[in-house]
Amino acid sequence: MSRAEIVLQAPCDALVVPLEQVPDPVFAGGQLGPGLAIEPLGQTLHAPCAGTVVMCATTRHALTLRLGDEPDAPELLLHLGLDTVELGGRGIEALVAVGQQVEAGAPLLRFDADLLAREATSLVTPLVFIAGVQLRIEAQAPGRVTQGETLARLSFATDAGRSGEAGGPRCEGSATVALEAGLHARPAAKLKAIGEHHASRLSFALDGAEAEAGRLTAMLGLGIGFGSRVAVRAEGGDAAAALREAIALLETAEGARSPSAAGIDAGVSRVLDAIDADGVLRGVAASTGVAVAPLVRLRAQRIEVARAGAGVEQELARFDRALGELRTQLGGDRARATREEDAQILAAHLEWLDDPELTERTVAGIERGESAGFAWRETLDAQIAQLERAESALIRSRAGDLRDLEQRLLALLEGVESAVAVPHGAILVADDLTPSQLIQLDSVEPKGLCLAAGGATSHVAILARARGLPCLVGMGQALGDALDDETLESVRLAVLDAERGTLELRPGPERLAEAQRRRDSLAREHAEAFGAASSEARTRDGALIEVAANIGHPDEAEAAFAQGADGIGLFRSEFLFLDRPVAPDRGRQRADYQAALDAMQGKPVIIRTLDIGADKQLDYLRLGQTPNPALGMRGVRLIEGHQALLVDQLRALLECRPPAGKGGLRIMLPMVTDLLDVRRVREWIDTLVDELGLAEDADFVAPELGVMIEVPAAALCAASLAREVDFFSIGTNDLTQYTLAMDREAPGLAARMDALHPAVLRLVRLCVEGAALYGRKVGVCGAAAGDEIAVAALIALGVDELSMEPARVPAIKAWVRRLDRARLAARIDEALALDDAAQVRSWVARSITTNP
Repeated sequence: MSRAEIVLQAPCDALVVPLEQVPDPVFAGGQLGPGLAIEPLGQTLHAPCAGTVVMCATTRHALTLRLGDEPDAPELLLHLGLDTVELGGRGIEALVAVGQQVEAGAPLLRFDADLLAREATSLVTPLVFIAGVQLRIEAQAPGRVTQGETLARLSFATDAGRSGEAGGPRCEGSATVALEAGLHARPAAKLKAIGEHHASRLSFALDGAEAEAGRLTAMLGLGIGFGSRVAVRAEGGDAAAALREAIALLETAEGARSPSAAGIDAGVSRVLDAIDADGVLRGVAASTGVAVAPLVRLRAQRIEVARAGAGVEQELARFDRALGELRTQLGGDRARATREEDAQILAAHLEWLDDPELTERTVAGIERGESAGFAWRETLDAQIAQLERAESALIRSRAGDLRDLEQRLLALLEGVESAVAVPHGAILVADDLTPSQLIQLDSVEPKGLCLAAGGATSHVAILARARGLPCLVGMGQALGDALDDETLESVRLAVLDAERGTLELRPGPERLAEAQRRRDSLAREHAEAFGAASSEARTRDGALIEVAANIGHPDEAEAAFAQGADGIGLFRSEFLFLDRPVAPDRGRQRADYQAALDAMQGKPVIIRTLDIGADKQLDYLRLGQTPNPALGMRGVRLIEGHQALLVDQLRALLECRPPAGKGGLRIMLPMVTDLLDVRRVREWIDTLVDELGLAEDADFVAPELGVMIEVPAAALCAASLAREVDFFSIGTNDLTQYTLAMDREAPGLAARMDALHPAVLRLVRLCVEGAALYGRKVGVCGAAAGDEIAVAALIALGVDELSMEPARVPAIKAWVRRLDRARLAARIDEALALDDAAQVRSWVARSITTNP
């Protein structure tokens, strides 16, 4: 096999699925590596190329081939279905063994397709290269393939070399983009702020195209993706500092991403275009759930505009008036929004509307004699086309936002009613839908949404998830072809099963009854979990587990309380310091902390002190360059060089008053290594209590002081730390990365970054044992706290509290009530003796199944 090219054969008869359409953020976002996926139509997977079997999961759901004898040879992972690890190997038979050499076409895995379709999330099977090899798909088979047919041709990609230097009033350099989702609106805004802060004009160039910071449309139109090599130029002001900070931002991976968008990079650029003989259409699940309802088709409305204007002055006046009206509409919609997701998206639309790139080009068209409507449409259509050509699926998905603005402004200019009229309680079918259209449809309570285009990262998908609305996207031309007017009239009830990614046009009576039972069951589970969310979560054998929420802003505390959270397990205070030119003053901080305390009505609120460094940087805090930012000046270590910032935060915290004098406030220190860190902060707290005269205040309740266990040293010193702190909270994200020595933002390592690795779990046990010596509680506030399999293992190890995103609280409380801590704890040593995280996950899943 040539090292320059790899040819993959279809492992079985299958439908070809681009990797970005896989309904799993880890695969769709390319975090495991490049590749593609298939939806099997057979029941045996064959080798897509020659190689050596170097891994076969104990649950037999995944297998890895090494494509050569060299140490750096590419490795191809075949992952049969999604979430199939939870089956514990049921329905899957391995036909090869580790170490065995196979030729292309050799049978690898045999599986029960019916069982997997019923019990797994999806049969979609990713094929990805995981050994850090950078590949480019040169050709990919469209649609359906037969076993042995050429599936794809891939070639090795090469990295651009480094270049550039900085100095003087005009500085130039380059950056290799580490933003996993590429350059999108949030980092683009930060780049603009960097330029403004240093009075410098920043510009960026890629593949011959150039854009200035602050021109959002042009910046996104560059299509800067993860790994792009971007030329950066700074002119004027402190150009050297601006260049340095801009490059640092581009080359630093983003952190603290929202779980609802949680890494999803599944925008659909090529659709499935498949309908089977039973009238089943397939799509990509953007929001899960099951709906049984009539179908209603929404047809796109094209607003006609005249090309020639009525005069430059008149058209400019019309344009300015329409801009003002739309700005007022968006502001009002945002103020009335009852969901945070709605408000955030409407705020983003306001930012787009103020983009000078859009207004300047429209004005230029008007000055050439065009009407305001024609100039606006031409401007927006050009920008939409540019976004849709971007490599990043996330950037492509934002074209829908511009289309929304285009339609709303045209409606105002031409006096057209933009509201969508549809019947109540239907499954809506459309080529595409804009965010504002979906918000308007709330009043008719749609039961589901099916789109020919769209992607799982689009704002429509985000809004659908926020509403719990089953939604399929990327359904292709087949959706329109199948649903002509006659078909729509004949379909009395359809089944939208976003759990399986299907829309069934001709369900029989038995299937309708089954779908209705499943829909009702899901609704009951959700309602029961939400209804019982305010009740305590006790395991079946009576162990009380506190289930709290993670927040980054005081407004989120109200949502946490409404979801039944037992407290705030992690208030990420650093988010109050981000995206602003200077640090918030003590009064502003105190008001935000107090708002969270008030919202929780006396329940405990754990506020983490400023955790800046590594993936979170402040424009106004110079931390200096370091080869390993994750190991540098971050967390509590800031007291070394930025003492005033931390002390000011401690003052603001001590000045807060929990409701009715209850002791709800707890202070938590991040990145603690040993007792030296704790004692320094404790001394400052004692000093500030005296300085503020709090010791004489009868209403003052001293806050508890705890530490985050994020580094192995802290876990190993848990017993000594427990002597002097009040509680532990384990940050499993960082603890896993530091224990395994794997960067959690490195896409090639994502598959192995699992908090259920036996080494991590042994450190958790050390924490629990050390805390128990002094009666301290141990919580977990990392991603593992919202992972049901991980929760079972953590509870077995003795963890007392779990903290996660607010929306997960009801479901995790319900899950905890199903577990038997004593039974799991009696056998957890078996899990700690296993080889890796995958084996642990399989063991836990089997243990839960066999101990109902």
